[in-house]
Amino acid sequence: QGSVDCPNLEFKYGDADGHSAELAELYSYTEEPELSTNRRCFEEDFHAQVQGRRWLELDEAQQKVYVMHLLDGLEVVNRDKRLRVARAILYLAQGVFGDCDNEGDVLHWSRHNSFLLYRLGTFTAFLELLNMEIDNSQACSSALRKPAISLADSTELRVLLSVMYLMVENIRVEQEADPPEWKTCRETFRMELSFPVHTEEPFALLLFTMVTKFCSGHAPHFPMKKVLLLLWKVLLFTLGGFEALQAMKVQKREELGLPPLPEDSIQVMRSMRAASPPTYSIELMEQQQQKRGHRSRRVRAGASSWHTAQDAFPIGTIICSRSQLVLRSMFPFPLSFTESQTDLGHFLSSYRLFLGRRDRPPLATTSFKAVVESDEVSPQPPLLQAKQPQFPQPLLIRLGEEEVQETPCEILYRAMLYNLPQYMIALLKILLAAAPTSKAKTDSINILADVLPEEMPITVLQSMKLGIDVNRHKEIIVKSISALLLLLLKHFKLNHIYQFEYVSQHLVFANCIPLILKFFNQNIMSYITAKNSISVLDYPHCTVYDLPELTAESLEAGDNNQFCWRNLFSCINLLRILNKLTKWKHSRTMMLVVFKSAPILKRALKVKQAMMQLYVLKLLKIQTKYLGRQWRKSNMKTMSAIYQKVRHRMNDDWAYGNDIDARPWDFQAEECTLRANIEAFNSRRYDKPQDSEFAPVDNCLQSVLGQRLELPEDFHYSYELWLEREVFSQPIRWEELLHCQ
Repeated sequence: QGSVDCPNLEFKYGDADGHSAELAELYSYTEEPELSTNRRCFEEDFHAQVQGRRWLELDEAQQKVYVMHLLDGLEVVNRDKRLRVARAILYLAQGVFGDCDNEGDVLHWSRHNSFLLYRLGTFTAFLELLNMEIDNSQACSSALRKPAISLADSTELRVLLSVMYLMVENIRVEQEADPPEWKTCRETFRMELSFPVHTEEPFALLLFTMVTKFCSGHAPHFPMKKVLLLLWKVLLFTLGGFEALQAMKVQKREELGLPPLPEDSIQVMRSMRAASPPTYSIELMEQQQQKRGHRSRRVRAGASSWHTAQDAFPIGTIICSRSQLVLRSMFPFPLSFTESQTDLGHFLSSYRLFLGRRDRPPLATTSFKAVVESDEVSPQPPLLQAKQPQFPQPLLIRLGEEEVQETPCEILYRAMLYNLPQYMIALLKILLAAAPTSKAKTDSINILADVLPEEMPITVLQSMKLGIDVNRHKEIIVKSISALLLLLLKHFKLNHIYQFEYVSQHLVFANCIPLILKFFNQNIMSYITAKNSISVLDYPHCTVYDLPELTAESLEAGDNNQFCWRNLFSCINLLRILNKLTKWKHSRTMMLVVFKSAPILKRALKVKQAMMQLYVLKLLKIQTKYLGRQWRKSNMKTMSAIYQKVRHRMNDDWAYGNDIDARPWDFQAEECTLRANIEAFNSRRYDKPQDSEFAPVDNCLQSVLGQRLELPEDFHYSYELWLEREVFSQPIRWEELLHCQ
């Protein structure tokens, strides 16, 4: 149980893992034989078209001619011929590994071919084929009739999604040596995915639709891992990663006239050191000492170190003024410090100078309470957005329409809006099925359709290999869902606070909070150090090197990595999501208390990684006041870690339980008020005003008759019939007309 011996994990958090690792996770080990199938389909066609040459020996013009030949082959009616052509294109996107000598060459040609394929319109052609496969009712009904679904049921979809994923990932990743035309292609592709020209919706929405169709049971053969990976990378490409988010935050604050951000949170956390979490044996001794009467110690007059002050003032046992509590929660100092108004003024002036707050009123003209409240954190853009006036509909018509900037995030939200609850429920259903703590149920969805082979293993070695493949498959699904949910929350929060709140509420309504807690209710160190990978089978290694003989011992040993990057990445993402859902929300904080999250989160502190520990400590901090004095006494080392790692505010009283008299119905009212504000925002900005009773009416006969109406295509063919049925055959009631006048 001891965690002191756990080594520090050298983990660098970012948008995604290394390029080759992200490409390798696209394929399951069961799909390995298909690599040679793709190569065979390409070489059979290529050698028939180009005699005695290799792909690497062709110049760019000759390569374009051959790619155009392949794209013409996608137009054929025969399904099998079309699949062979698609496999040949997939082989190009995979880097023509048959002509390469090492992994670096494969990755180089994969990027080169991806840019070439995009410039010639391959992505658009595959998008049309993907729409055809999604609407293929025969494949859906065939999969529904089968008792067990395997890889063979999703062959066409997997080929199409693999080509699209390789193109998105290769074009998304920037490298210093990229030529200028590649940079132009990248921006064009990003704009094409963000601002759809030929369709009414962004590409990400089609993938969301695939997710909901899969979860509804209408398309159980959809390869969900590939769909989710592609969806995550499309969102990362179109919306932007953490660096892009930071740049947008800076720009937004400038537009709103707010002071610049003092630091980048991600960069600060990367430089933090992990704390040694308390072991249960040490805390047990402390509890026993407290029972024997060692409850407090005298204060030394000149105590200045934080640990000394922490030991001298046990949380919950000090009786002093609020001002002393406030200042002591920020910085340690002797008790007599706050008794001097002059010293207090010097302290606040220094603190303001440290925060860059030179625009605050002087202490002589301000009460202490006002000083503390004025020194709160600067207002954030979401707070300003939430405080914008909510005009009634008639007034909005007189004032004109609200100006909304057409950003990729805004377009995505508008497209997702009316089906957003279904999207969130579907994602959480898949996350639940992929969680290692979930037990197999008959009514749960089957997420293994794109990893199980047609013939089940018959030897122990084959069973071990499939077991590793299944676990790896689930880990990749958790990684992609956690990353895309965090991306959505962060971008929607920056775009408009109520967009963020709308997504957050539906995640909470779909039981996201207990789901994440259930995920962490396991041996988290075992999950982070899991070795569910076979490095010799990973792409692109398996394409250029001969496969060694696999044994049960080599599979058990796994790789030599200290930890599994994707699992640690997933854990941090889930903790960040939980923080975003519960921050400043008392009702959701109480959910953490009700679901007994404290011991679960405390066990997660065993992982000695600074960023993960910080988000665990944040979640413990917000619920500390509700856990009771005895819990605080029994967990002094955890309390000390919160003081050391988590940012505090001037009037932060998280450790003193001042709000424990709040009533449950206040929490319900809080959620209802928030929901009403969200609905008002969505109605104001996105509902069509034509249906409103306040919409203006055009009373001019010439203006009305001069308007062009959109008529259905078949109306011109049935126009005469319509005239006969609707006009000539209807009697004219002149008396009613006279009465109207």
